[in-house]
Amino acid sequence: MDELTERDRLLLLEQTKDSDTIRVLESLPVAESWRCLEIGAGAGSIAYWLGERCSKGRVVAADIDTRNLDPHRSPNVDIQEVDIATHRFAPSSFDLIHARAVLCHLPARDEVLAHAFEWLAPGGWLFVEDVYTLPVGSSPYAAMNRYAAAAQNAAQIRGADMQWGSRVPGILATLGLGHVTAESKLRLVGTGGLPDDLWRINLKQAGRHLVNGGLLTQDDLDECLALLDNPGFVDIRYIGIAAWGQKPPA
Repeated sequence: MDELTERDRLLLLEQTKDSDTIRVLESLPVAESWRCLEIGAGAGSIAYWLGERCSKGRVVAADIDTRNLDPHRSPNVDIQEVDIATHRFAPSSFDLIHARAVLCHLPARDEVLAHAFEWLAPGGWLFVEDVYTLPVGSSPYAAMNRYAAAAQNAAQIRGADMQWGSRVPGILATLGLGHVTAESKLRLVGTGGLPDDLWRINLKQAGRHLVNGGLLTQDDLDECLALLDNPGFVDIRYIGIAAWGQKPPA
């Protein structure tokens, strides 16, 4: 897979993470009539899943780029191309709001969560999945540490925070949500399968930008990619964090 596209990455993300996302959603009292908002819908797997689960309700699939979403796939999934950092929905519009692997990239991430609380109806649920990238230097592989340093510099330049995930449970509680629950999952690479495929496409896509921006050498990127083909390589690249809570009923 030499010419990997953004759609390829989104589909790998779905295959890697959907089972964990759906497990949490199934633990919530999701009703057929619920109104749902999927922030950063990507290729749409969770939005379409919610469309089937909430067959008498409505799902808004919001993304800044909706080219990977099919407007004809589900009659009650409303695809909206919006910038969630500036767009505003009416208060109490949704019974469930979900965001996965998107808010850490937004400079206004805390403000978006605060607005999401307003958009949530009393008794509704807010469910956020994000990442905590391990500190630079935490890998035993020098090339991975150089990549991590370059990625951290790039994130700071664009206003992202790849360690923001650890703050989410506390932010939910501070906003006033109750029944706040959180869980984490180590994301290993080097053990084969989908996680390696996803990490490889992330390396190729993000690494190209880092090299073009002068933050990483091509040799360093090639060394990181070669590690994935080394049968003795195993590393932890980040920790996935999921947190959810309920807005107090009226």
